Amino acid sequence: MKSSGISDVLDGSLSYKAVGAIPVNQPLLNGNEQRYLNDCIETGWISSEGPYVERFEAAMAARVDRSYGVGVANGSAALDIAIASLRLQPGDEVILPSFTIISCAAAVVRSGATPVVVDCDPLTFNSTAQHYSDAITSRTKAMMIVHIYGLPADMDPILALAEKHGLAVIEDAAQMHGQTYKGQPCGSFGTISTFSFYPNKLVTSGEGGMVVTNDPVLAENCRSLRNLCFDARQRFVHEELGWNYRLTNMQAAIGLAQVEQLDETVARKREIGRQYSELLSSLSGVKLPVSRTDYAEGLYWVFSVILDDEMEMDAKAAMAALAEQKIGTRPFFWPMHMQPVFKKMGLFADISCPVAERIAKRGFYIPSGLALTTLQMQRVAAVMHKVLR
Repeated sequence: MKSSGISDVLDGSLSYKAVGAIPVNQPLLNGNEQRYLNDCIETGWISSEGPYVERFEAAMAARVDRSYGVGVANGSAALDIAIASLRLQPGDEVILPSFTIISCAAAVVRSGATPVVVDCDPLTFNSTAQHYSDAITSRTKAMMIVHIYGLPADMDPILALAEKHGLAVIEDAAQMHGQTYKGQPCGSFGTISTFSFYPNKLVTSGEGGMVVTNDPVLAENCRSLRNLCFDARQRFVHEELGWNYRLTNMQAAIGLAQVEQLDETVARKREIGRQYSELLSSLSGVKLPVSRTDYAEGLYWVFSVILDDEMEMDAKAAMAALAEQKIGTRPFFWPMHMQPVFKKMGLFADISCPVAERIAKRGFYIPSGLALTTLQMQRVAAVMHKVLR
């Protein structure tokens, strides 16, 4: 059932009662998750001391061609310790996209460095080498690359730029589990990379995150920073301040089971993207995700839509209309240079990022979790045709 699915909803034969409310995300836990969790409970290894932590770290690092993995409590924690491990100094600048989650800029601020934000490409939503190049100053010490919503940033020119200026590259691959750039895994680029394992990610442990790198010194820095910086010679003695950002054995057990299924997960995400693209292709006034570039195939971490400027309703109004029909949605990221908390700090004064500003107001994403069924997708598409036509 393809276009007929839309017709059935519009004429009332496929109602909300038949399909039920459709959440924006519902994960799948259909591998070894329960078996590994039972093992944690039966052995009593439930804290960060358990063996699944190292197994998960090794599996994730191997998956992205990195030498070291350091599991932490969540993706924001991964950014905190990754940036802290670089030992940036006050006044050092880190360039990053304005169109991203606040964790990215917050980690820079907490490190004592200065965040400098740049705009993004209107098609892929990623910042480009030109964006970064235009923002480099004598104080720039690092660039943070954030791959957005399903397509990676164009890494080759960015990495060349970093090498030319001697800059560290922090790669936020939180949305890119299983994605590749020119055949190379996302999470394998630059100085240090981070992942999130929130429930809407392609690998989830409920909460959780990881730092991966090829640098043994940075890896050791991260291990110390996630564990309160205990002195190696005497516990409860501390030469610097760290965090309790440890990952539990139970979270790692779930994460390991998820990594084992990552190829199937990627295939499922791309099938969801294909079906939505087909169901929504005739919907005018709405921009659908780019399916591929010359360096990557879309992963569809989320299925995003952007309303044309000519449409009277903005994203907020469209989301409200879909919510009335029991369709879950989420707004796009609100740009960093427009965040009240950073304005109070005096950051990003007189900064303009017109692309980020526009898509933040006109974009949102629709249900696209791994447990989504074809029938649910058909109802989502049908309601969107009715609400947005």
